[in-house]
Amino acid sequence: MKKVDMIVKAPHFYAMDGDGVGYRTGVVLVVDGGKIVEFCDAEKADKEYKADEVLSLDHHAVLPGFIDGHMHAQLNILRGLAQDTNNWMMYGLQPFNNAITTEDGQAGSYVAFIEAVKAGTTTLGAQESELDSVATFLGKIGARGNLTLSFRAAKHRVYHPGELYEFDDAMGEAGLKENIRLYDKWHDKGNVKILFGPQGPDFISPDMLIRTQKAVKERKTKLHLHTQQGDRETYQIVQRYGKRPIAFLQDINLLDESLIAIHLTDCDDDEARTVARSGASMVVNPGSIGIIDGVVCPSVVFQEEGGYVALGSDQAPGNNCHNIINEMKNVCLFNKIKYANPEVMPAWKALRMATIEGAKAVGIGDLVGSLEPGKQADFIAVDLNFPSMLPVYTHPMRNIVPNLVYSARGEEVSHSVVAGQVIMRNRKLVNIDEREYLDAVKDRPDAIGRGAEKEFYEIDGTNAQFMREGKL
Repeated sequence: MKKVDMIVKAPHFYAMDGDGVGYRTGVVLVVDGGKIVEFCDAEKADKEYKADEVLSLDHHAVLPGFIDGHMHAQLNILRGLAQDTNNWMMYGLQPFNNAITTEDGQAGSYVAFIEAVKAGTTTLGAQESELDSVATFLGKIGARGNLTLSFRAAKHRVYHPGELYEFDDAMGEAGLKENIRLYDKWHDKGNVKILFGPQGPDFISPDMLIRTQKAVKERKTKLHLHTQQGDRETYQIVQRYGKRPIAFLQDINLLDESLIAIHLTDCDDDEARTVARSGASMVVNPGSIGIIDGVVCPSVVFQEEGGYVALGSDQAPGNNCHNIINEMKNVCLFNKIKYANPEVMPAWKALRMATIEGAKAVGIGDLVGSLEPGKQADFIAVDLNFPSMLPVYTHPMRNIVPNLVYSARGEEVSHSVVAGQVIMRNRKLVNIDEREYLDAVKDRPDAIGRGAEKEFYEIDGTNAQFMREGKL
């Protein structure tokens, strides 16, 4: 008999191979060396394999771990402070963002990662201003990181509508240099990959964008870029360069397969098609952009043009959670409403965006996203005995995928495995004491709030008015 690390037994598997969801039953999953060996029937497994662990999941569905293609985890320290307001970035977020310390952001990020992992995310696409602590923590918790340094040349301050950003090119230079250092230190170390991430084409010079793309291609990684993310960006680019962002990026040859375009909030359908045809991919963040902009981004058009689209949770000040199950429901619901068609964006398509298509979109489809021989053994188990998943039908149709997308909340995820290692078992993270990290953020809001208060009320945005009126 061949000795292997793990045999997984469950009544339902969703491998996400092929063009659908790859449903299998009556089989077990064999894992060894952190990778998937095969699906086979239980009788064959008993005869041919001896496992160090048999993971028996008697009332569960097993599927690939979710991919969060874009998140700002450090902003989690400001959860719930910037929604229901226009000019979200400058008038909603910036007064609070100006008041946080590096340590505040780190503490917030750990809570965001805990939340995400416990809701089934195994690959975390964090774009942060500091990555050493992020990579270290993800190594500790055991999750996979697809990490991007956010850097910019635009000075950090509140800009009013119509005001062009003030650039400090030395700050952009330092950011690119730091991104290269992080790549050299962390890329392909353990479960971490490093991408390059100027905050957006409006926040940095064309020369710096081109030089960053050159660094990306030399290192065979990806350019993770907020792209036409709102009318604010469009205004900045039009005023500086006389054209809309997609046309501008096309002119400087930034649209190609190395680009992961984040949001496309202010793109019309033709612009979205242009990006998809270039070979670039997209990350759509339906909950965040719905809340902060009231917009449904053109992911359907992008997919129709042949492009890969991942889901992202973005940031908690304006989205309020890091939960890809929530984003699956949002992307379905919002597009059904947008197109007034209940057949647009079915549940199975959203599940593919959270798994195999999302993995392809962020450049790791050869490693994860589906349960196929040779791929990394990243998978989760969903407990079908939760009220939100009951009753379970298997004929004449299966209802597990619709219930996961439209009914689940995240607490149904009982187990999480990354590279063959169990990182959550029966809802308990096995490598850290999560209470330690949750408690560490509780005393921080007082100092942050006092630091932001003057600017918050001087700006007198929607939420300041709500406070005065006793509505918060």
